[in-house]
Amino acid sequence: MQGVQQQRQRMKKKVLVVHYSQSGQLSDVLRHLSAPLAEVDDIELHQLVLRPKVSYPFPWPFIRFFDTFPEAIYLDPPELEPLGLDERQRFDLIILGYQVWFLSPSLPATAFLKSPAARTLLKDAPVVTVIACRDMWLMAQEQTKKLLAVCGARLVGNVVLVDEAGSVGSFLATPIWVLTGKKGPLFGGLIPRAGVKPEQILGCRRFGERIARVLSEGRPLDASLLRGLGAVKVNTRLIATEHAARRSFLVWGALLRALGRQGAWTRRPVVAIYFVFLVALLVTVLPLSALLKTLAAPLLRKRIAAQTAYFSEPSGHEIGTGP
Repeated sequence: MQGVQQQRQRMKKKVLVVHYSQSGQLSDVLRHLSAPLAEVDDIELHQLVLRPKVSYPFPWPFIRFFDTFPEAIYLDPPELEPLGLDERQRFDLIILGYQVWFLSPSLPATAFLKSPAARTLLKDAPVVTVIACRDMWLMAQEQTKKLLAVCGARLVGNVVLVDEAGSVGSFLATPIWVLTGKKGPLFGGLIPRAGVKPEQILGCRRFGERIARVLSEGRPLDASLLRGLGAVKVNTRLIATEHAARRSFLVWGALLRALGRQGAWTRRPVVAIYFVFLVALLVTVLPLSALLKTLAAPLLRKRIAAQTAYFSEPSGHEIGTGP
């Protein structure tokens, strides 16, 4: 009997869920996504919650929030607490959940991806990324893909959930939530509710069901894993906007880094100036860029289609709900 149990243990598929969540929203997403995996006897589910040595508060203090962006955009990793995991373990799948900070993966996620432990854990491992954010995630995923490639990981799926308020509504709703903790709606609905729709979070179960089925049947984990489930929807109007915003972040980030380390008093006046610049950028240049992109869309159909296909990989741009 003991020999049979040991054989079953060896046959079990091992899945590791790695994430860091400030507000708890991403934790909720991953809990629903991974629930079907926990329900299958031949899948062994492990959880790894990233813990920075210097914690990031929620809600964010105003100055600290904006003072964090240079390190975020330049992928300067903070120190993490010990992972508490044998990095020599081999996992059949690693699910990496991350937030988007200033068009980059959150700093705790960056710290993990740049760690020696990640290079060991992720080498040759199939990975599914899971993102919960406002609505701009393309550049963050590009950086994440590069970091995964350095570790030798294979990206086989991506799931993206964006705020229910949309690009316009979340312009105020998301910053208010991040800086005050008030999710809304506020002022009689004038400012909509921030965050991902509860129905979307509940719907993440379908991704876990697909993953559990593929693992249980012993099928290969490849780019077909999440196809047809509506895991990703690319807002093509934001592609040029994200590129422009990232270039701006790199310039301002370089300036702030030259003025001192995060928290240095020498950075504070420039952080204030940057905030004014950012608001001006968001209410003028970026909407204009999106409008021009929309007007030019009929002339750029092939290019837009190619961009959509590229940024939606590997999950694809199809819409569906079944397992």
